[in-house]
Amino acid sequence: MGRRMLPKLKPEIDFSEHLRELADLPVGYQVQDWFPTPQPLEVEVGSGKGLFLATQSKILPEHNFLGIEIAKKYARFAAYRLAKESCHNARMVRGDAQKLFELFLGDGSVHAVHIYFPDPWWKARHRKRRIVCDPFIKQVERVLEPGGILHFWTDVQEYFETGCETIRAASQLVGPNPVVLPDERGDNPYHTHFERRMLITDQPVYRCQFVKA
Repeated sequence: MGRRMLPKLKPEIDFSEHLRELADLPVGYQVQDWFPTPQPLEVEVGSGKGLFLATQSKILPEHNFLGIEIAKKYARFAAYRLAKESCHNARMVRGDAQKLFELFLGDGSVHAVHIYFPDPWWKARHRKRRIVCDPFIKQVERVLEPGGILHFWTDVQEYFETGCETIRAASQLVGPNPVVLPDERGDNPYHTHFERRMLITDQPVYRCQFVKA
């Protein structure tokens, strides 16, 4: 099942307040200051079309949600979606997640980090590009508040197993802990478009979470 072409963005919808280029952020900028209300911050790495951000920010209006996406067309569409659906507590950054965490997220400033269906980089010589790697996991551990949660889901069993090993080896995060899903997840029973694809084709999804003690 290939990716569908993105819908055209309606010019009358202004999403400029929902999107920033990482390269344009000034040194010392803290992304928490971007939101109109100070609230616990959750960060999604690789937001794609923004389904998780748009859905979860409405379910938890008492939290702020930040997405980071390296592909410009998807970052723009996700920001457009947030503006269109009046998600005032959700924002998008276009750029590299490692740099976002290193430069613009303070120690203990994040309530949860979400990594859903990251690129598996199938070829062995490309696996060093995987987002679940030692340097990035150390940054995740640093920015999480005590009790903060790292959510890691993938449809690739090998990536799930090696990813969990990497998280354990690179950090003191406690896990992997199982994810218990409610029996009924409503009319929209999936977090992301990739998860929807797995449900439609009856493919397994490997889910876990780690907690900062």
